[in-house]
Amino acid sequence: MIEKDVIIIGGGAAGFFAAINMAEQNPNLKVAILERGKEGLTKVRVSGGGRCNVTHAEFMPKELVRNYPRGEKELLGPFHKFMTGDTIEWFEKRGVELKIEEDGRMFPVSNSSQTIIDCFLSEAKNHGVEVLYSQAVKSFKKEKGTFLIKTSQGLFSASKILLATGSNPKIWNLLEALGHTISQPVPSLFTFNIDDDRLKDIPGVVVKDVEVHVINSDLQSEGPLLITHWGLSAPSILKLSAFGAIELFKRDYKFEIQINFIRHTLFDCLEILKGLKQELAKKTVFKSTQFNLPKRLWHKLVLASGFNQNTRWADLNKEQLEALASQLTQAVFKVNGKSTFKEEFVTAGGVDLKEVNFKTFESKVIPNLYFAGEVLNIDAVTGGFNFQNAWTGAFIAAHSIVNK
Repeated sequence: MIEKDVIIIGGGAAGFFAAINMAEQNPNLKVAILERGKEGLTKVRVSGGGRCNVTHAEFMPKELVRNYPRGEKELLGPFHKFMTGDTIEWFEKRGVELKIEEDGRMFPVSNSSQTIIDCFLSEAKNHGVEVLYSQAVKSFKKEKGTFLIKTSQGLFSASKILLATGSNPKIWNLLEALGHTISQPVPSLFTFNIDDDRLKDIPGVVVKDVEVHVINSDLQSEGPLLITHWGLSAPSILKLSAFGAIELFKRDYKFEIQINFIRHTLFDCLEILKGLKQELAKKTVFKSTQFNLPKRLWHKLVLASGFNQNTRWADLNKEQLEALASQLTQAVFKVNGKSTFKEEFVTAGGVDLKEVNFKTFESKVIPNLYFAGEVLNIDAVTGGFNFQNAWTGAFIAAHSIVNK
C-alpha cells in the first residue's frame, strides 16, 4: 500500500492546480495525483480550440456568478477569495502571460494550451507532487479516519482526499454509495440541430447580435449567432443550452425557438420597412440588404417571406411587409436534437451543492473529503468560466486541506 498525506483523484486542471498550491504551502506534505488515463490535462489541451481559454475578463464577483446556471449563489463567497485577477497573477508568477480578447475570453499569449500544460507539469515536478497515470479508481472508503483507495494498479491510503474528477459517473456512483446525493447529469454546452431551408447553403454566416427565445418557456438569451452545417451555434445558442440544460433535456431536445435577427420590435421593424418602400421604391428587395444583416441571410429571409428575386419595394403590400417583418423579428425554427460544442463537453449535474461547505469545499457528509471543478453540480456558459470555477475551488480546497 502506498501512503500519502493527500491524494487527489483526477489529473485535470483542478487536480494539478490544487496539488501545486498544497505543495507550495507545505513542502513536507506528501501529495499524489491519481489520473485514470495514460496522460492528464486532456481537457486543457482541447479547450478554446487548442488555445486554452484560461478564464474571462470579468473582475466583479456579482457579475461573474451570473455566468453559472448552477452554482451562482454558492460561488459568490468563493469568488471573493479567489477569482479572475488572482488567476491572472497566479499564472504570471509562473511565467505564463495571459491576454484578453475582444469578447472577454483570456488565453495564454502563446495561443497554445501546451503552455498551460507545461506550466502545470513543471510546477508539479518542482514541488515534488507525484503524478501517477493509468490509475482508474475502483473504490474508496474511510476506515478509522483514513481513506483507502483501490485503483486498477494498487492500493493507496491518505488522511485527506480531493476529488477533481470532472463529470465521471463512476465516481458519482461511489459517492452515492457513501451517502452523497448526486443531481442527474445532463449535457450543458451544446449546439442546436435544425433542418430548415432558411439555414441551408449558408454555413459560416454570423449575425452579431440576436435575441433567441425558447417557445413555451422563460428561456431566452442574446448575443452572436452562427449558422452551421447542422443548425445554429455561437454564444446566444450556447447560453440557452447551459441555462436550459435540464428543461431541454426533459423535452428530449425537440422544441421551437424564436429568433429576432435585428433586435427591433415587430412594430418598429414594420415602420422602417414602410420607409424603405418609399425610399427604395424602384430597387428589388432581394438585392437591398438592410439592418446590417449578412447578405446571404437577408436573401434567405426575403425568399422565406414569399417574394421572388425581382420583387420591388414599391410592389410590396401590407401583408408582404408584415411577412418580412415577421421573418426578421419573429422567425420560428424547429430544433430536433443537439450536437456537442467542439470537444468541450460540459455537464450539468454532480454532487448536490447543499452537501458542500463552500468556505472550504469540504464535504458535509464525509469529513476530510474535498471537491473541485465539475464533480460538483456547477457549470457555466462558454468563455473560460468553467475553468475559473476549477481554479477557485481547487485553490480554496488546497488552502483548507493544508491548514486543517
